[in-house]
Formats: sequence, C-alpha cells, structure tokens
Amino acid sequence: MITTDIGIIGAGPTGMFAVFEAGLLKMHCHLIDSLPQAGGQLSEIYPQKPIYDIPGYPAINAQQLVDNLSEQIAPFHPGFTLGERVETLEKQQDGTWTIGTNEGTLINCKVVVIAGGLGCFEPRKPEVDRLAEFEGKGVLYAVRNPEAFRDRNIVIAGGGDSALDWTIFLANVAKKVTLVHRGDTFRGAPDAAEKVAELARTGIIDLVLKSRVVALDGAGHLEQVTITGQNGQDQHIQADNFIPLFGLSPKLGPIENWGLKIDKSAIEVNTFDYSTNVEGIYAIGDINTYPGKLKLILCGFHEAALMAQSAFKHVYPDQRLTFKYTTVYGITELA
Repeated sequence: MITTDIGIIGAGPTGMFAVFEAGLLKMHCHLIDSLPQAGGQLSEIYPQKPIYDIPGYPAINAQQLVDNLSEQIAPFHPGFTLGERVETLEKQQDGTWTIGTNEGTLINCKVVVIAGGLGCFEPRKPEVDRLAEFEGKGVLYAVRNPEAFRDRNIVIAGGGDSALDWTIFLANVAKKVTLVHRGDTFRGAPDAAEKVAELARTGIIDLVLKSRVVALDGAGHLEQVTITGQNGQDQHIQADNFIPLFGLSPKLGPIENWGLKIDKSAIEVNTFDYSTNVEGIYAIGDINTYPGKLKLILCGFHEAALMAQSAFKHVYPDQRLTFKYTTVYGITELA
C-alpha cells in the first residue's frame, strides 16, 4: 500500500499546483488519475492551445503550462498512479483514508483532495458504421502525439474548438487533412474558423460541410471513410485515421456515492478552505461549486492554496502553522 499525507484525485493543473502548496508546508502528496499522463484536459484535449489568463504569462501553450507545473512541483517528489480510475474511498479506524483504484492500487492518506476537473470523462462517439471495430486501428478520440500523423491521410469530424485547432495544426504535419462538419458554421473560435476556411480556400485541407461520416472500411486497419451529404449523396475518402472530436461526457462516477453534497454534478464546498461536508475531504478546481464559482485554472490555484493551509491541521494536528512567504524562506525540498 502507498502511504502519503494527501491523496489527490486528479492530476490536472489544479491537482498539480496543490502538490506545490502542500509541499511548502512539508506535506507529501500522491496523485491518481484515469488518464495515462499528468495534465488533465490540458494534455489530453488541447495541448497545443494557448491560454491567456494565467498570471505572469501573456500567453502560454497548455502543454507548456503542464510542463512548467511538473518542474515546479519536482522538489516535493509527488507520487503518481496514472491510467487508473479511483473506485473506492474508505475511512479507517485511525481516521485516515484509503483510496482504491480499478487496478487494485491502494493509497492510504490523512487527507483526500478531489481535483478531478469535470470528473471522469469519456469521448462522445458519433453513430458511424463499424466505428468500434476500428478503435485503435485508425480511429482515435484524442491527439496525443501529432507526429504519429505525419504523412498520413486524416479525416477529422466536428465543429468545435478541438476539431478546428487540430485541423490547423495537423495541416502542417499530415499528408492530407479533411474536416467534416454537419453544419456550415462552426461553434469554435471565430479566428480559428477563419483560419480553417483559408486553408480550404488555398487547397491545403479539404473542408466538407453539411455532411457527416457514416461508415468506415478497411482490412484490419482503417482505409476509407464514407461521407454522406445533406443531399443524400455518398463520397468515399481514403483515410489512415479518423478522429471524431465531439467533446467529452463528464461523469462523477464513484464520487457520487461517497456521501458528499452534490449539486448539478459538482461538489459543494465551504469557501473558507474548500472543504466538503465530510471532514478530511476537500474539493478544488472545476469539480466543486459555490456561489460565484468560475471554472478557471487560476481560481483552482487559489483554492489549492487555501486548501493546503487547512489540510495542515489534519496532517500535523500537534503543530502550529505559521504562514511564510516563498520570497523570504524559499523552497525546501522534501525528503
């Protein structure tokens, strides 16, 4: 069993920054996430997208922010259990908590911090004939390594930010990118939509509007997609990969059964310290709710700082906490 001071469910930016704030107070942390890498949605959904509202950074690439956070928390040596979903949470007789995952990993901790973003999330899958058959054989629901698409024929479906952003990015990587959208206007950012239109006008990508992908074909691996237009006519396009990007379905999952007060799929917290109604359990970031809540990364960072100050009394009940500025005392690496 893994033993730590704080078990953090969710390794997104808020969970990662919680490690920093806890580390300043000499508390060890272990992060658990169902995704195979730290960074949450930033790494999973829009790693190449710029973020403009992080203090001190006029603009920063999402993955760069995750990389910077990884560097910032390195002195505190957090543990990670990635690619495993938290299933159970049990309070022990000594007052500690034991977190269990679907792979049987157990983490014993004095404090639990839920920083699960929108909770566990799954891609929304379109109704396409033989879609499941080609999952992992040409069908992907996220772009993790753009270089994997170099010199390949890619078909992207969707009309939101992810579909637009990846169309723009992969236009310079793939052999050919075809974007298929059911409508003739996009939900994504106007400037991104204009860039996609310009790429189509100059022949760099193919843009197929008022159409949808209806079927996949291939022998062992995806080779072709069938697209049907509103006029009912089919066209067949050679494709090595099909990437439907229709967003994610957030799910709280097992968290719903832990006795926490839930309001519209979010955890109610006390804004004094972002504690929940269960002593020893905190919720920070997009997964919590309170009057005036803004789902911003910078708000999650603020919540992590106040949470750590409060969590200290659970980890070190016999010690008095004295607030210290990092400009005065610096950072002390944890053993």
